[in-house]
Amino acid sequence: MADAGSNAAEGALHIAVRPLVEYVYRSGSIESGFQTADAMAEGTKIHQKVQQSYSERDLKEVYLKARIGNGELVFEIDGRCDGLLIGEDGSVTIDEIKSTRMDLAKLSEGLPVHWGQACCYAYMYASENGLSEIGVQLTYVSVERDERKRLKRLMAFEELQAMVEGFVRDYAPYARMQLRHAAERGGSITELPFPFASYRSGQRKLAGAVYRTIEEGANLFAKAPTGIGKTISTTFPAIKAMGTGALDRIFYLTARTTTRLAAEEAFARMAAKGLRIHTVTLTAKASICFQEEVRCDKRLCEYADGHYDRINGAVLDLLSEESLMTREVVERYARKHRVCPFELSLDAAYGSDIVICDYNYVFDPRVSLKRLSGEQRKRSALLIDEAHQLVDRSREMFSAELEKLDFLLLQRLLKPLWPEGYAAAKAINDYFIALRKSLDGERERVDKELPEALIGLLERFAGLAEGWLGGRRLRTELSGGGVPGAGGSNSDAAEHGLAADADAGSEMELEALLLDVYFASQAFLRSAKLYDERFLTYTEVRGNDVRLKLYCLDPSHLLRQTGKSYRSQIYFSATLSPGAYYMDMLGALEEDYTVAVPSPFSREQLDVQVVPLSTRYRDRERSKAPIARLLARLAAERAGNYLVFFPSYAYMNECYEALMAELNGGGDLQLVDVQLQLPEMPEEERERYLAAFQAGRDRSLIGFAVMGGIFSEGIDLVGERLTGVVVVGVGLPQIGAERDIIKNYFDDTGKDGYRYAYVYPGMNKVLQAGGRLIRSESDRGVLVLVDDRYLQMEYSRLLPEEWLPYEVVRPF
Repeated sequence: MADAGSNAAEGALHIAVRPLVEYVYRSGSIESGFQTADAMAEGTKIHQKVQQSYSERDLKEVYLKARIGNGELVFEIDGRCDGLLIGEDGSVTIDEIKSTRMDLAKLSEGLPVHWGQACCYAYMYASENGLSEIGVQLTYVSVERDERKRLKRLMAFEELQAMVEGFVRDYAPYARMQLRHAAERGGSITELPFPFASYRSGQRKLAGAVYRTIEEGANLFAKAPTGIGKTISTTFPAIKAMGTGALDRIFYLTARTTTRLAAEEAFARMAAKGLRIHTVTLTAKASICFQEEVRCDKRLCEYADGHYDRINGAVLDLLSEESLMTREVVERYARKHRVCPFELSLDAAYGSDIVICDYNYVFDPRVSLKRLSGEQRKRSALLIDEAHQLVDRSREMFSAELEKLDFLLLQRLLKPLWPEGYAAAKAINDYFIALRKSLDGERERVDKELPEALIGLLERFAGLAEGWLGGRRLRTELSGGGVPGAGGSNSDAAEHGLAADADAGSEMELEALLLDVYFASQAFLRSAKLYDERFLTYTEVRGNDVRLKLYCLDPSHLLRQTGKSYRSQIYFSATLSPGAYYMDMLGALEEDYTVAVPSPFSREQLDVQVVPLSTRYRDRERSKAPIARLLARLAAERAGNYLVFFPSYAYMNECYEALMAELNGGGDLQLVDVQLQLPEMPEEERERYLAAFQAGRDRSLIGFAVMGGIFSEGIDLVGERLTGVVVVGVGLPQIGAERDIIKNYFDDTGKDGYRYAYVYPGMNKVLQAGGRLIRSESDRGVLVLVDDRYLQMEYSRLLPEEWLPYEVVRPF
C-alpha cells in the first residue's frame, strides 16, 4: 500500500511515482499465489546494458519531480526515469525499461501500470520544460534471450496532465485518511501516561534505556527477568520516541503467538489511555486463510477472484475505522470486502504505525516486507522479543535445501505435458543422481564450496517456471488491469509447450507441484547469493533420496546487515545469557548498548532444588522410575499444579508411562490428574491444556511438556495456578550431524564449538522453562532441576542469580 510522507517545510505530501501508479492500477485476481520477484523488476544489469546503447545526447537515471494539487492537498511526486532520449531534431522521449522472462510477442500493447509510470515521468519533464507534446516509450527486455521490444507513443501535454491528475485524485482519499490519523496520533502520544499505576522495580530502567537508544539511533541488548513487564517497558518508550518525530513505524517481532498476544494487550492498554495508533498483527498465511488448503487461485478461492479490484477500498475502510487490527478484525474486514485476509493484513502493515509479526517479515529474505523503502526502514525501530530465539531461527531463514525426490516427481508429471520443463527438471534430478554416486556409499558429506553447476541448472529451471506460472497472471493484466509489478506473457498450455490435451485437473496438479518446487529453488538461489565462509554445503543420502542444504552456520553477519537499514534494534529477553554469546551470534557492534535489569522478586519466593540424577541418553532407562517417584512425591507433599519439562517427546512419553504406573501401584491415581503435550496441538487443545491449571483444584495436576515447546515460553500461570516446575535434563539439543557441523565450525574459528552448538542453546531452554514459575510479586513455588550436571561449574554458572543457592536433594 502506497504511503505518502509529509514534507512540512514545503507543505506538500511526498510520494514516489511507482507506488502511486501501482496503487491506482491495482485490479484483477490473485493468480496461483505467484508473483515473481524478477519478471518485471528493473534488473540493474539489464538496465545498464540498455542505457549503454543510448546516444551521446541521451541521459539516464534523470531525477524528475512535479507538484499536483487536489483540493486542500498538494502532492510532490518524484522519481528517476530510466532514460531521457533526445532526437536529432530535438524531440524528447521518456524511456521506461522493464525486464521480463516472458514472451515479448505477447506484450504487443504493454501493461497499463508501466505506461502509467512512463507517463508520469513524461508529464514531469514536459511541465518543467514547457513542452506541448513528448514521446513515451516502454522498452521490454527478455532476460532469457536478451531480445528487446520497444513500444512508443507521442502524447500531448494535456493528455498527460489529465492522467496524472487522475492518479492523484484516486489516491487522495487514502492520503487524507493518513493525514487525519497522523494529527490524532501525535497529540495522543504527547498526552499518553504510563498505562499502569506505577512502574515495577526495574521497569523504569529498561524503559529509559529503550527511549535513549531509539533517540540516538543506536541498538540495545537487554536482559530483563521474567515478570518485570518487558512488553510495556519496550513498547511505551518506543511510542514516546515516535511522538518526538524520531520514528514513523515500530516492528514488534516475536516467534510465538503467546507473545504476540502480550504485545496486542500492551497496545490495547495504551489505547484505553487515549493513544490513537494503527496497530496490525500479521498472521501466517496458512493460519489465516479462509480455505481448508492454501490455494491462491481464483478458480478455487472466491477471495482471490477479483481481490485487487477491491483491496484499495478494503484497506481504506479498515484503516479509517479500526485502530487495533488483530487477526479477528482483519478477518472481519476481509469477509466484508471479499479479499484475501493475508494480503489485506500485509497492505495494512504498510499503512500502519505498529506491526506485530514474526521475525521472518524483517529478517527472512524470502518473505520480508520488500515494499518498504530504505527511507521508511531508517525511520523504523525493531523491538525483538524473546531475542534468544532469533539465533536458530535466522540460521534457518538464511539456509535453504532441496530434495531430489521433488524434481523426480516433477519430471514424471512434466514428461507428457511440457518437454522444455521436463528437460529442466530432469537435468536437476540427474545432478542429484550423480551427486549420490559421488558419495560412494557414504550417507553424508560436508563441502565448503557452493555447488555452482546446480546453481546454473536451477536458474534455467526457475526461468522456465516463471514463464509458465506467470502466463495466466499476465492474461488478466493485458485485458485491462492486474497486479502491479507482476510479469508474464499471454501463454496458454500450447504456447508453453504443454500438450493440448492436458485437462484442467492435471494442469492444476502440475501447477501446485511446480509452484512448490519453484519457490524452493528460488530460496536456494537466494541463499546461494548470500553464501560465504559462514556457510557450508551439507549433503545427506536417505535411501534413494538426496537432500542438499546450503547451511548458514553463523547468521551474525547477515543479521547485522539487515539491521543496519533500521534506525534502532532493541533485542530483549529474560534469558539473553551468556550475554557475550548472544551479542556475538546476533551481530552486535562494539558501540551497541547493553542493560541488565535485576529480578524484581525476592529469593524467598522460590525454592530451588537440584536432584543429581543422570538424564544422559545412556542412563534414561534407569532414570524413569526415580523421576516418576519424585513427581508422585511432589504432588502428594505439595498439592497443586506442576509443569514438568523434558528434552524430547520420546523421553517425556516414557516418563509419563512410568508415572502412571507409579500412581497406579501406590493407589494415588485418584489424587492426581496428568496431562501430556502432543507434538501437534491445535489452538483449542493448547487452550484446554493451559485452562486446566486453575487455583483451588481438588486434585493435583501434573502437566508434561517439552523444553523449547509451546508451553515453555510466553505463558503466564500466575498465583496458585502454578505450584512448581520440574526441569528434567540440561536441555542439550539432540546430537546429530547438523549440530556437529555447527560445533566444528566454531571450533575452527577459535571459539568453544561445544558450548555454541549445545550447551548455551540447551541451558537457554532450561532458563525459559524455569521462568514460567514466578511471574508476579505474590507468586511462590518450587523449582526442581533434575540432572547431576547442575552440580558442575560448566552448567551452574549459567543459572540466574535468583536461583542460587540451591538445595541438593538425592534421587529416590
